Amino acid sequence: MKKRTKSIIATIASIVALVSLGGCAVTQKENNNQDKKVTSSKKHITDDKEAIKQKQLAYLKNHEQEIIDLVKAQSPKVESVQIDWEETQWSDGGLTNPEYYINVFGRINNIEESGWGVDIPINDDESVNLEEMIIGNYISIEGEPID
Repeated sequence: MKKRTKSIIATIASIVALVSLGGCAVTQKENNNQDKKVTSSKKHITDDKEAIKQKQLAYLKNHEQEIIDLVKAQSPKVESVQIDWEETQWSDGGLTNPEYYINVFGRINNIEESGWGVDIPINDDESVNLEEMIIGNYISIEGEPID
């Protein structure tokens, strides 16, 4: 009887172990499917955000004269404005200002060591608000502000 009881207990233990492993495998498979769905969803969101950014950048490039005019209006010493589109950034306003901005940077008068920055608000509908753009970084040459 002892051998039979041990045999039954061993069989039950084996079945429980197999069921547990099978359950783990099913759970792992479900988790993998969930991970794939989340990854796919994140990729879709990332693609959407990138598409919005590209649309906003294209809009700004079509309205670059307005940005140039704002920078030129800051000082009579600004004769020409160069925009460095590769340095364009998207950011939020931080803790004190929750608005989102596009930050555009460039140079003046073809001087390599010059710089400026313009902050352009993004509306709730993801459109660009050129009417409220402001100089975010003062105009400078070799780190010194121009008058």
